[in-house]
Amino acid sequence: MRVTRSAFHRPWVRTALSVVSILVAVGLVVALPYIVGIDWGVIWSQFARLNAWVVVGLFALWGLGLLAYTWVLTASLPGLNHRQALTLNAVGSAVSNLMPFGGAAGVAVNFAMARSWGFRSHAIAVSTVASGICNVLARFLLPAVGLLALLAAGHVPDAWLAVPVGTASLALFGLVAALVVALRWDRAADVMGRAADRALRALPRRIRPAEHQASAALARLRVTTSGLLRSSWLPMTLGMSAYLALQAALFCACLLATGAYLGVGEAVAAFALGRLLTTVVVTPGGFGIAEAGTAAVMIHLGGAPGPVTAAVLLFSMFTFVLEVPLGAVFWLLRSLSGSPARRHRTLRLVPALTVPSAGRSRRTEDVDRKDSADHPKRTDRASRHSAAEY
Repeated sequence: MRVTRSAFHRPWVRTALSVVSILVAVGLVVALPYIVGIDWGVIWSQFARLNAWVVVGLFALWGLGLLAYTWVLTASLPGLNHRQALTLNAVGSAVSNLMPFGGAAGVAVNFAMARSWGFRSHAIAVSTVASGICNVLARFLLPAVGLLALLAAGHVPDAWLAVPVGTASLALFGLVAALVVALRWDRAADVMGRAADRALRALPRRIRPAEHQASAALARLRVTTSGLLRSSWLPMTLGMSAYLALQAALFCACLLATGAYLGVGEAVAAFALGRLLTTVVVTPGGFGIAEAGTAAVMIHLGGAPGPVTAAVLLFSMFTFVLEVPLGAVFWLLRSLSGSPARRHRTLRLVPALTVPSAGRSRRTEDVDRKDSADHPKRTDRASRHSAAEY
């Protein structure tokens, strides 16, 4: 095992794996029309029917979705503005889309950029964990929404199938609700941690984690993110919900543009499955695998292979392919603009230290100024300590 791990960390091994992964992804996409029984001529004919206004509308939905996600990032990292959040999202997504396991590389690039803007390492780490939790919870909810959409659309007519599908949806909703409650309240975290420890004891000894590892991990997570999640959960939730809703609207618009739209239930179910498959790390961003799975679901639900495949590839162009040049453009703009002055970064990190309270009297402010003049070193140390806590 040690040899395998050390070999994986060699640069040429990582490069070879990245090349193979990209070739697999491209191969899956190139072969997708032939897998469903058509050829690329049918796809190009579908694309040729798109008029300029339809394309403009698709770009508008895509841009609104990217803008909506900036609320998640600005809420998770206080002091971050929407332009910087858009840069982080674009550059991080571009890096993640170029290699397998690219999420770690995207996080590293985002960490370096945020540090160059003056944000502290602890604040960036907490932001990364909090936004990651938001994304994970959304991934849990999407399958439940997709299953309920199939039920609503009447694609699970048999009771012996409808009952387990409904039960699975409710279980996923319950799991997400339990996680949210555990992150907000100590008592709930203790109960859920003990339940997870008991559940893990049922695993075989060879793969069973250490005693109380689950509850300890949950406790560490709460210590790290509880304060931020309590103060920023609403804008993060609204931002993530708006982002997913706009992506679903973009998917429906792609289906409408190619004539593959079957209904809201079918579209939501296929969209949910496709977003879930993007977490597959065999290829960068699940590229190729997500497209094949989404097309298979739509065709199974009654869609025509040609329009469905064209719609899936059109949606993938916006949510995967275009993110790479977009990230390159934002990286270039950031490089040309340079880093802000250090004094501006300091003010952004500790806004509370630079804005006096409106209720303070003039005499109190004079005393504070005198105290600062008499003890400059102590004031400087206190400011640095407060900034670190922030």
